[in-house]
Amino acid sequence: MTEGTASKLLNGDTCHRTANGKKSVRNGFVKNHCLFQQQQQLQKYRRPKEKSIQSQHASRNASLYNKPFVESFEETPLLVAVLTYMGYGILTIFGYLRDFLRDWKIEKCHIAREREEQKDFVPLYQDFENFYTRNLYMRIRDNWNRPICSVPGARMDLVERVTPDYNWTFEHTGKVIKDVINMGSYNYLGFAENVGTCAEESADVTLKYGVGVNSTRNEMGNLDKHEELEELVARFLGVEASMAFGMGFATNSMNIPALAGKGCLILSDELNHASLVLGARLSGSTIRVFKHNNMQSLEKLLRDAVVHGQPRTHRPWKKILILVEGIYSMEGSLVRLPEVIALKKKYKAYLYLDEAHSIGALGPRGRGVVDYFGLDPRDVDIMMGTFTKSFGAAGGYIGGKKELIDYLRSHSHSAVYATSMSPPVAQQIITSMKCIMGEDGTTLGRDRLRQLSENTTYFRRRLQELGFIIYGNEDSPVVPVMLYMPAKIGAFGREMLKRNIGTVVVGFPATPIIESRARFCVSAAHTREMLDTALSAISEVGDLLQVKYSRHGRPFPLEEATSFLESQE
Repeated sequence: MTEGTASKLLNGDTCHRTANGKKSVRNGFVKNHCLFQQQQQLQKYRRPKEKSIQSQHASRNASLYNKPFVESFEETPLLVAVLTYMGYGILTIFGYLRDFLRDWKIEKCHIAREREEQKDFVPLYQDFENFYTRNLYMRIRDNWNRPICSVPGARMDLVERVTPDYNWTFEHTGKVIKDVINMGSYNYLGFAENVGTCAEESADVTLKYGVGVNSTRNEMGNLDKHEELEELVARFLGVEASMAFGMGFATNSMNIPALAGKGCLILSDELNHASLVLGARLSGSTIRVFKHNNMQSLEKLLRDAVVHGQPRTHRPWKKILILVEGIYSMEGSLVRLPEVIALKKKYKAYLYLDEAHSIGALGPRGRGVVDYFGLDPRDVDIMMGTFTKSFGAAGGYIGGKKELIDYLRSHSHSAVYATSMSPPVAQQIITSMKCIMGEDGTTLGRDRLRQLSENTTYFRRRLQELGFIIYGNEDSPVVPVMLYMPAKIGAFGREMLKRNIGTVVVGFPATPIIESRARFCVSAAHTREMLDTALSAISEVGDLLQVKYSRHGRPFPLEEATSFLESQE
């Protein structure tokens, strides 16, 4: 076996036989990462020269986890990959043809351009950079930015719109598409609602405090609600102190520059969110990227950083900061947090954990990926999260030691210059968080956590049974369904809306060019009837567009998998 093949088996990956019983090819495998494989089974498939190192690594990994860690990333079938590249190639050729027709005034040009008298100025618009937007994105633009005219709960109402010029502009028809099942919002615990305790208490606070604060926290914008919220968040996370911010994106982009700077090293997962990437770039630190959730890649960067130090001078780095997310919103995967913490301690680095999607959605108490793995919150140096998903509100937070929070209060641009969080938004977070913690005197929070877990398990299992390729961890409420081909991105979104299902479709450049997908977000507010309706529509559209690519059935035994892989060398 090659080194890559060996490492896949050593990490606990299992290969699945195709459902039709024909001889599989390499691209037909499913990579199911499970760290609870038996050690004696794993020993059989190691190269002799790798035995000692890999044995220690596998043993160490298994001891760090208190539950099975199962993630599925089925590789793109070869034929589908070839057809996807061909599709993009054809669209690119026609795009250049249309640009030629626009230059010769044969086709009307809808895009913004510089005036002729400004041709010698520095260009505001780069034609080549906008090529994708002009010729590919505009073909399927109707799948995004649809106006909603109701609460974005389990069901929602959409404003109907039409386009007279192939998605360059839209016109509202005055009609409303009623009761669309919402499978796209991050409403994990169902707190996006206009009735109930959260809505009532937020309304009361609005009458008392108003909507806006009109000042920063450091001046006249520090309300008692803000301090109550921060004390509650610290208690919820199990840390010494916390700080709340009015915008989730700015929580990352404006606080990372306050934590790292010149002479510091940031190690960032390759699939980190744009807010983390922007914050790292604004900090002026040296940035190095490790492969997604790959602990060997991360450890190599840590080892090299410690051994070699800074470039040219070889002085030790002032600080090494690891940036990871709890749930990766495009992949549905969970961070291998126990291993990241072990590496962080081994190499004396700092850990910045973004729990935007995992806080409230994971763990027996809803306290995120730290709670999910049963870890000590004190092992994470900077705990970040947002209130925009599970809490049905807006903003973000940073949690950690009191010294860290006191430092950020005076050094964070988001704290010093940004307007304070709106009082009714703060109250929405307080009420929903108390509900999750059980401090409201009811079991509503616990019931919603249980319902979300059950819905996630059911939805993922049924999609696999229907033959779709889905990505991510088995406990992740973010469920990507692979579409691959560019023409199927727009068609899938439109066909789902015809069946009254609202979903999100994603393509290049937000994903790799051959990994376009539809992303479903499961909510505790979804009933089993809603999920079955959505699954029926997904299956129908999947048959129509032929996107049921999964070819796996029962798992290969390890002996069969190993012999098959060796035969493919």
